[in-house]
Amino acid sequence: MTITEQIKQKALALGFDLIGITDASSLQGEQVNRLLAWLNAGHAGQMTWMHRNLSKRTDPAKLLPGAKSVIVVGLGYKPASSSDEAVLSEAKDLTPLGRVAAFAQYDDYHPFLKKMLRQLVDFIISTTCPGLQFKICVDSSPLLERALAFRAGLGVIGQNRMLVNPRFGPQILLGEIVTNLELDPDKPMTESCPGCDSCITACPTGALKPDGSFDATKCISYLTIEANTDIPADLAPKIGNHLFGCGECLLACPYQQKAPPCANKEFIHHPDRAELNLNDFLNFTEEQFKMQFAHSPILRPGLAHLKKIASICIKNVMSCPEQA
Repeated sequence: MTITEQIKQKALALGFDLIGITDASSLQGEQVNRLLAWLNAGHAGQMTWMHRNLSKRTDPAKLLPGAKSVIVVGLGYKPASSSDEAVLSEAKDLTPLGRVAAFAQYDDYHPFLKKMLRQLVDFIISTTCPGLQFKICVDSSPLLERALAFRAGLGVIGQNRMLVNPRFGPQILLGEIVTNLELDPDKPMTESCPGCDSCITACPTGALKPDGSFDATKCISYLTIEANTDIPADLAPKIGNHLFGCGECLLACPYQQKAPPCANKEFIHHPDRAELNLNDFLNFTEEQFKMQFAHSPILRPGLAHLKKIASICIKNVMSCPEQA
C-alpha cells in the first residue's frame, strides 16, 4: 500500500467522509477569475478580509514554502431527522421560531476538523515522514478551498457556488493539509449540474444569478452572520424567519435530498437548535447568550446583531404566519 493510500484509509477511519489529493501548484483559470470579478463587483460586501492575501489564496506554496501536495478532506453534515421535530412543531403554535442553518446546529466545526486533521498529520509523521512540514487549514486560512477540493476530485462547483459531491450533496465541511510530502494527485470530477437551477430558484433574495454570479450582500447567510449593519429595508421581509444563516440553496439541491445524514457521532449535533425561540433572543443578557451557545457558531455575529435579526423575523412571522 502506498503512502497516499495509507493516508486516505486513515482519513476515512478518523471519520472524514471524503478525501482527495492535489498538487500544491497555484490555482489558475475559471475559479480565480470568478474570485477577482466577484471582488471587483463589490459582491464581498463587508468581508474585507477576502481582498487580503490574494496570492496566498490562490497559491498553497505561499502558505507553506516548499509545499508539494494538498490533502483535502470533507465531512458531510446533513442533520439526521429527530424526534424533536414533533416538539418543535407543537412549539410553533405557542411562540415565533427562528430557523438556524444546518452547520450551526452542531458545535463549532473549526476546532473539531482541526483536531481530526492533526490526528491525520500525527499518523503521517509516525508512520512514514518524521520530517513532515505542514499547515492545517480550516475555512479561516486564506485558501480557495472549494477550488482545491474540486481539483482534488471531491466534487464540482455547483450553481450555488458550493462544492457539490454526488453522494454527500453540498452540505460538506472542508479542511486541508498543505504539506511538503509528495503524494499521488487525484483527478477532478467531470460531473456537473447542467440544466439544473433548483438552487437559484430557491434563493429567497436573488443573491444567486442565472449567469452564475453570486452577490453575497443579498445572501441571507451574509446578512445574518457577517454584516454588522442594519438589514436593508427591501431585503428584511425576504429573510422570513431565518435567524442565523440560510441554506435554502443547499436544501434545494437534488444531490442533497439523497445525501446520507452525518455519520460522525463525535461531531455533536443539537437538534433543539434547528429552530429557536425568537423572543429569547430579545430577552437574553450577554452572559445568558454566551452560556446558552458556548462552543456554537451562533456566537459569531454577537447578541446585538442577532437581536436585530430576531426582531425582523418576528415581524415577518407576524405578517406572514405560515413562515412560523
